Amino acid sequence: MKQYYLIGEHLGHSFSAEIHRAFGRYDYELKELPPAQLGSFLERRDFAGLNVTIPYKEAVISYLDGIDERAAAIGAVNTVVNRGGQLWGYNTDFDGMKSALERLGRERAGNDRLCDGKTVVILGTGGSAKTAAAVCGTLGARRILRVSRTGKDGALRYSELPGPCRDAALLIHCTPVGMWPEPEACPLDPAVLPGLEGVFDCVYNPLRTRLVLAAGKLGIPAEGGLYMLAVQAARACALFSGEAAPEAELENVYRSLRRQRENLVLIGMPGAGKSTVARLLAQKTGLKFADVDEEIARAAGKPIPRIFAEEGEAAFRDLESAVVKALCDRSGLVVAAGGGTVLRAENVSRLKQNGRLILLDRPLSALEPSPERPLGDTAEKVAALYEARFPIYTAAADLVIPNRGSPEEAAELILINL
Repeated sequence: MKQYYLIGEHLGHSFSAEIHRAFGRYDYELKELPPAQLGSFLERRDFAGLNVTIPYKEAVISYLDGIDERAAAIGAVNTVVNRGGQLWGYNTDFDGMKSALERLGRERAGNDRLCDGKTVVILGTGGSAKTAAAVCGTLGARRILRVSRTGKDGALRYSELPGPCRDAALLIHCTPVGMWPEPEACPLDPAVLPGLEGVFDCVYNPLRTRLVLAAGKLGIPAEGGLYMLAVQAARACALFSGEAAPEAELENVYRSLRRQRENLVLIGMPGAGKSTVARLLAQKTGLKFADVDEEIARAAGKPIPRIFAEEGEAAFRDLESAVVKALCDRSGLVVAAGGGTVLRAENVSRLKQNGRLILLDRPLSALEPSPERPLGDTAEKVAALYEARFPIYTAAADLVIPNRGSPEEAAELILINL
């Protein structure tokens, strides 16, 4: 069988094998290569095709027998096809980024001309940044400014911002900063660019980087790189197989991958039915179930009332944050959050990176006190908690689902609204 690979130095973050296999046309594997092995691997030519990622999108060019005109103009290659022992290079990232920027403008910003006549700031100077510059030029950008740590090749340094970038309408991030396994890193506070109308981050793992979340808090339409990944993979698939993927197939592959990777996180009051509904959702979707309170009790080796009694609420919240952090390293979960999980902003940010927060809204009259809940063991405590927490729940939620009937009805409502 002809073999296809993604090559890069570190690939633990990659979804590429899943997405190419979803198109179902060939076998595809990840192949990590240290820089010293890149040349010998390419010279052996014992592969049918490659995708290329960080840091080799420019380095592969010297090993090619031919290069597509657009890839040559950009100066970066992310797709290599072996044609009878001759290696040809292409740039399908161009198609992916162009489609992703158009989608961001159309669906999130209500403006499908985010670049046209505008100033664009690109973070990074590597192959992806070169592609971004080419795309924005095609989309009519008036001015394109690059930013890097070193300021090499005419790029601005981060310390020079906002300066000449003050009028920037679009920010595109093209570095690995914020990518798994270091998802809490953020390359830039988007607030330093006061005129932003959109933010696009090429990073797709996590689904929402800290940059994307920070932009969202400022009301700036923002999106990560998963759709870009799907489009560039579809275009590479056409080059590999000679068979173009229909747009409907591309959309189905993208949505399927997002469903598999995005956690569904149920938040809300103690007694709102989060655990029951989450278990039903896990059964209906095939995702795995996780309960924050159960994980805390397991980690502590004792039930939650004892944690409160022996160590206090602050210690419990610290344990809760540690559990949330561990769960956020996983994907494809239905998570029942504790009633107080979203009280800490750090928990909300972590949960949102790979998850959609769904508020299960059960009316106060239906919330029963329980001796198993130290902060909600009387009707008076429940009422006080409801008044204090409900605004926090609504602020954190991506989706609000009323839970006034059966758990099955609530689960179905969630599925309908995803």
